[in-house]
Amino acid sequence: MAYIDKHCQDCVEALGEEFREVHAWLDEFAKDRGYKHRIKRHHREGIEEVRQKWGDRAAQAAEIHIKRDWGKWREDVPWKSQVKRYILCPPWTPFI
Repeated sequence: MAYIDKHCQDCVEALGEEFREVHAWLDEFAKDRGYKHRIKRHHREGIEEVRQKWGDRAAQAAEIHIKRDWGKWREDVPWKSQVKRYILCPPWTPFI
């Protein structure tokens, strides 16, 4: 899992701003749940919630964040099955 500063750096490079509030919101449950916090907001529905809260550019920041954390993003597989598979794997396992 990347730390918030790395997520902010990624967004500055890609979008010109940090979107620190978005990254903090996405990782709100990380302290207590470790990598399993991703089941809460690290998926397409989480991105749409970011879009509703902060707008389209923030949604782009959320997608950048999630792609970094997941390693890969498969558009052809519904997020719930991706999350189930991911949560069953240790955090160092490459996601395919």
